[in-house]
Amino acid sequence: QAQLVESGGGTVQAGGSLRLSCAASGGSNNYSMGWFRQAPGKDREFVAGITKLIGSTYYADSVKGRFTISRDGAKNTAHLQMNSLKPADTGVYYCAAAAGPAGGRRRVEEYDYWGQGTQVTVPS
Repeated sequence: QAQLVESGGGTVQAGGSLRLSCAASGGSNNYSMGWFRQAPGKDREFVAGITKLIGSTYYADSVKGRFTISRDGAKNTAHLQMNSLKPADTGVYYCAAAAGPAGGRRRVEEYDYWGQGTQVTVPS
């Protein structure tokens, strides 16, 4: 069973960058990993994912070209590099892990484990 702990959130001006990290017990290479976010009053939405074996990456259209998901298997850590941040990127960001073999997971219910979340704020 995975336990996930996020870090790296904060407040940054529009156009700035932040790097989120997700430390996974049980080895990040054992899971497909994903990042989601939730703004106040809105549903949790998919941001980025990286598959279990090959490490293929995929993104929501809203962040494509600005965000990069990566994985450091040696340190059991997944990262989300966020550049050119916008006020619309504001929310609580959650790391998620899925144990099954399928890739391309974009729905909340497709993930088995979740971190506690880290706040990202981009003032308008």
